[in-house]
Amino acid sequence: MTMTLVIAAVLAQGQSWEHYGGDAGGRKYSPLKQIHRGNVTRLQVAWTFRTGDISDGQHEWPFRSAFEATPLYVAGTLYFSTPFNRVIALEPETGRQLWAFDPHLDRKRGYNLLTHRGVAHWTDGTRRRIVYGTQDGRLFSLDAKTGQPDPQFGQGGSLDLRTGMADGFDGRAYGMTSPPAIYQNLVICGSWVSDGEPRGPSGDIRAFDVRTGQLVWRFATADPSSFAGDGAKQRGGLNMWSIASVDTERGLVFLPLTSPSPDLYGGDRHGANLYGDSLVALDAKTGQRRWHFQTVHHNIWDYDLPAQPLLVTVTRQGKPVAAVAQVTKTGFLFLLDRETGQPLFEVRETPVAKSLIPGEAAWPTQPIPVRPPPFARQSMRPEELRPTPACQEIARDATFGALYTPIGPTRTVLFPGTNGGANWGGASYDPATQTLFVNSMDAGMTFQLLPRPTDPLTPFRAQAAKTNSGRFWDDELHPCQQPPWGHLTAIDLSSGTFRWRSVLGITRLGATGAPNLGGSLVTAGGLLLIGATNDDRFRAFDLRNGREIWTVTLPASAFASPMTFWSPKTRKQYVVIAAGGGNKYSTKFADALVAYALK
Repeated sequence: MTMTLVIAAVLAQGQSWEHYGGDAGGRKYSPLKQIHRGNVTRLQVAWTFRTGDISDGQHEWPFRSAFEATPLYVAGTLYFSTPFNRVIALEPETGRQLWAFDPHLDRKRGYNLLTHRGVAHWTDGTRRRIVYGTQDGRLFSLDAKTGQPDPQFGQGGSLDLRTGMADGFDGRAYGMTSPPAIYQNLVICGSWVSDGEPRGPSGDIRAFDVRTGQLVWRFATADPSSFAGDGAKQRGGLNMWSIASVDTERGLVFLPLTSPSPDLYGGDRHGANLYGDSLVALDAKTGQRRWHFQTVHHNIWDYDLPAQPLLVTVTRQGKPVAAVAQVTKTGFLFLLDRETGQPLFEVRETPVAKSLIPGEAAWPTQPIPVRPPPFARQSMRPEELRPTPACQEIARDATFGALYTPIGPTRTVLFPGTNGGANWGGASYDPATQTLFVNSMDAGMTFQLLPRPTDPLTPFRAQAAKTNSGRFWDDELHPCQQPPWGHLTAIDLSSGTFRWRSVLGITRLGATGAPNLGGSLVTAGGLLLIGATNDDRFRAFDLRNGREIWTVTLPASAFASPMTFWSPKTRKQYVVIAAGGGNKYSTKFADALVAYALK
């Protein structure tokens, strides 16, 4: 390839958004800078597209919708998925629909939420395919030009992902809510599974040939040697419901795995429970394990690895080091050598509390990174309780624990809650300053374990203590501790220190920070763009100091990560975000995909 073609390819990649996280390494960074800190206040709505796919769980469909998708921009077309798992292609400058594909998801089936986060793209230079999985367990390959299923893939364009994974568990959940990873001609798939019962569908990771749908490899996520007895057999959970990252140069795929099931009690799965809650690096061609790093041993708090790992570069002793950064629900950031999995900052195995539940054997230590400091609250004192009747009632007679205090037989208040800390929105990265940006919330959880003598496998079950799904907040979704309740944190990855920290979000009580779900976007224009908060706002922050410099109100809260692209037709940079509200954090629902550009 001539130097001219190389330069053209690099420029084209910078103008597109061909992966969920912008690039295969999930950095959520764009080199575009037409929109910058000096003119961002001149942004206006370029177009709004309404999907029609919306449910408040009270009318036509029994489950709520969550519009969490981040679109792709590939070869002049915008592609995204809806909460009903439809895929839509738009003309990116106008929002005009080009085609739509409907997998006919059964919307009355038992889902926690009707949701989907996005699609993947593959090309061999001639053909283009949009590849994605559905919430009911099908994998589709669609012609990117027409939206028609590829007849050469699987059976008429789709695969049944449940086969070989959910055998014997016909009534149990198995599907995909996040996009697969693409490596060469492989589609690497995780899964969404139920985590409430000890036995269930497999969480193994699989790779399929993108042309034919043939299975190429399968990685077993349950290591029998780390479970007592036959505790690994048919163990539920241990899946990847979030997004993998791919190092195309080294041929590695990085998997953020989740906890074994049940997620809040481990009496029948004694042991460290590998590869639960581990970042696992595999040879992308073969599925062979290269290394793993477990972030929580014997997880009994639902502290899944929820976010895509970021492939970053840091400076060590004056030299660049290829690293992978993993943010967590617990509020820790683990920074590891990409080739070996060794921590780049010291991680100490620290003694933690024992369980008070008969038969439970909490792991005696947990890995605590010395740097960076935690970016989310990890405990609270009773005197920090907000003096409202609802919060006083929730906290009455409760035990306030520190991080990794096992849930006990009486009401236990713990931080972070089951949604973090950080969640699937993850982090973004500025390569110019080697800075990682992560949004987080400080919403605790409150559970207790109650005996169930008739259940031999799980004689204790977690019960939410008079709150919405065990979350430590009042009826207005205001956390019960004193604010702030949400932050945006800039972390210098070379030094392991905070560059700055800003409160993120408002409530009717003021600039308190707010619960948030969704990620951020960093651009070479010196901006960090983020929705995420449950206050219906879309914001821009100055990368240098964390100062909020632009805010607009959306049709509903944007529980999704934004993206950006350059249009050669209009010679404009666009920023696009999904605003669907609802989810777990808002009672306002919408179906809007909103694009912004300069006047």
